[in-house]
Amino acid sequence: QVQLVESGGGLVQAGGFLRLSCAASGSIFSINTMAWYRQAPGKQRELVASITSGGSINYADSLQGRFTISRDNAKNTVYLQMNSLKPEDTAVYYCKLSQRRSAYSLYNNNWGQGTQVTVSS
Repeated sequence: QVQLVESGGGLVQAGGFLRLSCAASGSIFSINTMAWYRQAPGKQRELVASITSGGSINYADSLQGRFTISRDNAKNTVYLQMNSLKPEDTAVYYCKLSQRRSAYSLYNNNWGQGTQVTVSS
């Protein structure tokens, strides 16, 4: 069983910054893609950023270079550095990873429990 523990959310003023972390533990052989999603009230969950095991990174166009995703493979952890935060960044942020428990297993997707990010104006 795989568990994801997210941390780093909170309340911040516009223009401020936060760093989210998501640590995976359990029966993990390898992790492919790690990603962050967010869901604002009344809106659909959307991809914020993703990073593959090979280091390929993808960001949502709306971020305009304010966020940076990174990963520490030794710690099975993915980070999201969020700078110049805006009120419209307010949402619950979820991490998602694609992992497998052995070399012969298929990849499964796992989600974190979500962490609230609130940006005040």
